[in-house]
Amino acid sequence: MGRLKIYKDNYADATAVSNIFIDEYMKDANDAQLKIYLYLIRMINANLSTSVADIADKFNHTEKDVLRALKYWEKNRLLSLEYDESRNLTGIHLLDFDRPKSGNRPLAPVVSLVAKPAARESDAPAAAASSEQNAYEKPSYTLDQLKAFQSGKETSQLLFIVEQYMGKTLTPAEIKTIFFISDRLAFSVDLIDHLVQYCVERGKKDFRYIEKVAISWAQSGISTPEQAQQQAYKYDKAVYDIMKALGKTASPTKKEVDYIQRWSRELCFEMDVILAACERAVMATDRHRFEYADSILTSWQKTGVRHKSDIAKADENFKRTRAAQPRTGSTNKFNQFKQNNYDFDALEKELLSN
Repeated sequence: MGRLKIYKDNYADATAVSNIFIDEYMKDANDAQLKIYLYLIRMINANLSTSVADIADKFNHTEKDVLRALKYWEKNRLLSLEYDESRNLTGIHLLDFDRPKSGNRPLAPVVSLVAKPAARESDAPAAAASSEQNAYEKPSYTLDQLKAFQSGKETSQLLFIVEQYMGKTLTPAEIKTIFFISDRLAFSVDLIDHLVQYCVERGKKDFRYIEKVAISWAQSGISTPEQAQQQAYKYDKAVYDIMKALGKTASPTKKEVDYIQRWSRELCFEMDVILAACERAVMATDRHRFEYADSILTSWQKTGVRHKSDIAKADENFKRTRAAQPRTGSTNKFNQFKQNNYDFDALEKELLSN
């Protein structure tokens, strides 16, 4: 998910919290909702942009936690969310506080805490929400249950693998978390392996964070490592930025993600260099843009390009090399221009022949 613009709609020009917020809204909000709303106030007054991924990392939440908090404040009419045509979140409007008596914002319904002889039909949504919440609560496992989990052939191997990822022996509380993910969330051994690896690769070894990610995946209906990987691609900012730079609006395929990971992990390029190659690929062709960008980056890697400032020097060396080669065929201005750039036509013919 990309960077988000936070718009200022007559919002106080100071990092201050309204008394109306403290009196009327703070008591009902949970920890994540409060942190995220206050952080948005801080960012808008500093005139800074942010993203869902940045907020999630800052407060050790999942991206789904962040989105859920934003929708909570939207429901309470303290902000409004802006989406593009693909329903990707692109902007957040912080709104003025209106006192209830102004009539601009309806009051939330008052819930009386009285005993009810029987559940009414209108109570069904609340009961369903409570049931769903209970489904993701960690039960109190007995010592015998934990021992049985640890002694299983597959699960004992899984715990060993998790310890390798963590670089330490797991505590009973951490084993309990893995048991909960396996038992209550019904994750397979492969999916738990992928989950822990996913979190560790992002520098997150806190089991509370791992548990939150697992619950988020369960709520999204993820049941295989492949589904989890596709979900990660959707919210990976680097993948999103590169897809956008190449003019791609759909979710990336595995092959496209393999290209992106190769550019950063194998060729070791920073994002600005990758985006420069993407820009050239877009200018050169409407098809096979990933292949074009890959050929450019491979060429730059071979010629010693490490930073964006090295690209101009590589271009100049390329021109001198081509100029020194014997010329054949027509030498009109069009052909001269083509010779001073990468031979995309030849590359396309090779791709189409495979």
